[in-house]
Amino acid sequence: MTDFGTLNWSILVSFVAANLLLGLVIGKRVKSSEDFYVGRRTTPWWAIGISVVATYVSALSFLGVPAWSYTGGMSVMMVNVNFPLAIVIVITLFVPFFYGSGCPSIYEYQERRFGSKSRSTISAIFLVSQGLSAAAILYATSLVLSFVTGIDVVYAIVVVTVIALVYTVMGGITAVIWTDSIQGTILFLGVGIIIYAVITQTPDSLHATLVELKAQKLTNPFDWSIDVSNTTTVWTGIIAMTLYHTTVYGVNQAMAQRTLAARSIGDAKKSYLMMGFAAPIIYFAFTVLGVLFYAHFAGREFENGNTIILEFAASYGLPGLMGLIAAAVLAASMSTLDSTLNSMSTVTTVDFYQKYFRKHESSAHYLAVSRWFTIAWAMIIIAPALMFSKTSGSIMETLAEVGSYFVGAKLAMYGMGFFSKHTTERGLLAGVVAGFAVVWIVAATTSISWPWFVVIGAVANVGVSWPMSLILDGKQANWHPYSVPGQLKKHRDAGLPEKEGGWYVVPGRIDSLSYVLLVWFVAFMFGLYLFHLAI
Repeated sequence: MTDFGTLNWSILVSFVAANLLLGLVIGKRVKSSEDFYVGRRTTPWWAIGISVVATYVSALSFLGVPAWSYTGGMSVMMVNVNFPLAIVIVITLFVPFFYGSGCPSIYEYQERRFGSKSRSTISAIFLVSQGLSAAAILYATSLVLSFVTGIDVVYAIVVVTVIALVYTVMGGITAVIWTDSIQGTILFLGVGIIIYAVITQTPDSLHATLVELKAQKLTNPFDWSIDVSNTTTVWTGIIAMTLYHTTVYGVNQAMAQRTLAARSIGDAKKSYLMMGFAAPIIYFAFTVLGVLFYAHFAGREFENGNTIILEFAASYGLPGLMGLIAAAVLAASMSTLDSTLNSMSTVTTVDFYQKYFRKHESSAHYLAVSRWFTIAWAMIIIAPALMFSKTSGSIMETLAEVGSYFVGAKLAMYGMGFFSKHTTERGLLAGVVAGFAVVWIVAATTSISWPWFVVIGAVANVGVSWPMSLILDGKQANWHPYSVPGQLKKHRDAGLPEKEGGWYVVPGRIDSLSYVLLVWFVAFMFGLYLFHLAI
């Protein structure tokens, strides 16, 4: 499709210009490396929350989830139903450690708990896994731009990279958060229009269409089988994917860094809670969209399933819709890409450059270096983006599968830090190697689906870390100060309050709104049951 038209180009160009302008304005306030990493800790929680939502609900979700549910049906919803559970775990355990540390890199926790080698290990794991994520996102966006404008995929990848790079280099994390807020608004506007359009375009009434889809076994969200080769069972969603998303939000610098820009720990937690409440609704919309597309296209096979939503928008014929869709996908992509570049630059500067090469430079020096590392990472991720262009399956599932190799190691490293008294650095690193080896073997020799890799990797890691720590270093006399029991003891001994502004500042204590989120999860699951029952 090459006849993009003046109106569509105007919408797309205006969107890009608005982002660049905002980055320029915010960039004038960035005077130090601290400003670049966490801003001035004045960003309102709701802006951070929208940024968190927009970052994870990327172009991969916009294109990939409907492509996945087009063939997989409503059971795909189970992969994303668990966000409330994951968010409760994250704000109960992870946020108190990270926000209270005052450090721009969340991986400094590993050094405080175990040592510098574990910090460098998890930082390197983050850079590799996040680089692959960014590459997949670049491909998703280039696919859209190539489809709607006729631009070659290679040029599209470069253009998107440069746009996100410019305002990220200028404005740092603050620019990331505020541009994400705009981008998230554009994205959800586009999704709303598409949902309305596909409902009005169904050949029969919506209920009649859903009845037909139910007869084809596409509307049941609940697959109760215990088949571990099936990616979308209830058990996969509630157990494996809860741990997966806990790692995504708890041990991911790109996600956690923006909460460090919040005014208080309460604001940091509220920004994450927004994702916990919003995500089930958002992914329900994406999943239903794919199922309705199946009815609209009469189950037609697509050469590349990720273009289904684009094919529909092109055939709908609403003036300016393709421009809005292109802007929405570009927004979704850049909202993830900008935070990725900023966080990768932060980790590279703080965890490697500053720690091992130039320890005592000025803040202005580290700001300049961070900007150069942002540029470097933007250039590096272009190569794997071209590799992703060879896939025709759901890019959402492809990326999640790639990421699943890493999450077990990351989750175990923090889980052992929080709850193990006797685990030491040498034992922990032995467990990381064992965990990767076990996941690799399982992936190569069995049909077990990728969500379970986080469980397998974490169990293997813990199963080796704990006994190896005892063998190499023996039992530890006391809980480490950076374990959960150690933090609670520290607060008790110092006579410090456990709450600040009504929110717990110590790990291991559940906030009142977290209980509300758990009730919301149960209510949403019941709503899914009623949805299927009512058809």
